[in-house]
Parts: sequence; C-alpha cells; structure tokens
Amino acid sequence: MKKLIFSGAATALITPMNEDGSVNYKRLESLVNNQIEAGIDALVICGTTGEKSTLRYDEHLKVIEYAAKAAAKRVPIIAGTGSNDTVYSVELCDDAEKMGADAFLMVTPYYNKTSQEGLVAHYNYIADRVNKPIILYNVPSRTGVAIKPETYQKLSKHPNIVATKEANGDIASVAKTRYLCGDDLAIYSGNDDQIVPMMSLGAQGVISVLSNILPAQTHQMCAEYLNGNCNEASAMQIKYSGLIEALFCDVNPIPVKQAMNLLGMNVGPCRLPLYPMNDSNLNFLKEKLTECGLKI
Repeated sequence: MKKLIFSGAATALITPMNEDGSVNYKRLESLVNNQIEAGIDALVICGTTGEKSTLRYDEHLKVIEYAAKAAAKRVPIIAGTGSNDTVYSVELCDDAEKMGADAFLMVTPYYNKTSQEGLVAHYNYIADRVNKPIILYNVPSRTGVAIKPETYQKLSKHPNIVATKEANGDIASVAKTRYLCGDDLAIYSGNDDQIVPMMSLGAQGVISVLSNILPAQTHQMCAEYLNGNCNEASAMQIKYSGLIEALFCDVNPIPVKQAMNLLGMNVGPCRLPLYPMNDSNLNFLKEKLTECGLKI
C-alpha cells in the first residue's frame, strides 16, 4: 500500500467570511485549532465546502497559508487544487505547496469535462509535475463527469496518485474500484451518509462536511470502525443520519455554514451565487441540530 495521507476523518473546512464577504482569516485560524483539538485527522482547505470557486487566486493561496500555519504540522493540510485547466492546476499545486500544503485534492475537470482517456492524461500530466501526493475527487453531480473503476485502475499505477474522495453515491462502483485497485488506491467517502457503508468496503475514512460541526464525533465514528467496533460505528452513522440529511437539504456549504452560525461559530455568509436558506429548510436544519443535542 502507498503511504496514507490520513486515515479516519478529514474535515472539508468551510472558509469563514466577514459580513462584507471578505475572508475572515482570524476566524479561520481558530477553526483550524478547534478542529485539531477535537481530534480531527486531517483538514481539506479550499475544497467545495471551502467555496474554492469564488476565491480569487491570491485569496486561495492565503487561505491555504493561514490554515497551514495554524495547523503547524499537527495534521495534514490537503489543498483543493483541481481545475478544468490542466496546466493551471499544476501552477496552483506548486504555489499551494509553497504555502504549506501536504497533499492535493483534485476534482475532475468540470464544464468542459473530458473522456476517460482524457482523465488519465489530465491526472498523469499533473502527477508527473508535482511533489506532493494527490487525492482524486469524483463528484459527478457537480462536474458532469465520473471516474470509472477501470480508469481508477490505470491512475492508481502512478506513485503520486494515492487516493480518491469518492462522492458518486454508487456503492457498487466503489466495490469494483476496490477490486481493481486493491492497495494501490486508498478510498475516502465523500458523502457523510455513506461513511460506514464505504468503510465496510475498505475505505480508510471520510472527507466530511458533518465534521465542521461535529469533529470529535466524526473522528470517533471512523476510529470505531477502524478499531473493529463496527456496531458502534454503525450506531453513530444512524444517530446522525437526520442531521446529515439537513446539512445537504440545500447546496453545500449553505446549510453547514448556517448551522455553524446558529451554534455561535460566527463563520459569516456564503458568497454569491450561493444564497441563504429558505424558511422551510432552515427550520428543518434547526430541528435536526436540536435532535442531536446541539444548542442553538
């Protein structure tokens, strides 16, 4: 097996904003420290949940830099550096490494998309030119392109491509990927509602939205499973299923940011085009937070 970047739970960290929409770097530092103190195993910075799409290049790098300095090598910092422009992605990886990134999370090309052969060429081109390990990111609901198990098998042969965040919702596809790739490719669940099911197929943990508000519990769920306490892990998956549903009742990261604000974390708004939740979704979110014993 290639060296794991982490096992357990990594938080796909939100990017806190001030009310005027600027990045709140002071709050970012406190979030990083709180996550690590709660036992989280790694942090993903500037991913989908971190609103990467609306961060300017200078902001993107500064968020990575602040997070890496706050983490101070206590946990791996995984930077979102995927793009639909292959050469640009290499440049972003190089600069993210200078800012302190320990690994890269690379979403499939979006909008222009590509073929399966194009995915192999795209990722191998990047992997040949960067110095840190790569986690692929398969989320076809957002990108319009999915990585097939046979493509994973080809990509897993590259020494710099070590894992994937699998968010296609297709358990059968995950099983086939495990069969074809074996220990050449680690798998992380990209969906909080499938943490334990995917770990039952050999996933090493999760890259999580839920852990923005429940880092200790998400870490514990993964740790229980990895330690052989499958029933305990399953019970936690079921316990938080309602809250997980609420966190995805609107476009991520709208609900999780709203939840954090309700819990007094003061992470500010999302940037447009992401828009505040309607009353129905907000009330549903409040209900599920309360059911989990969280005070709002």
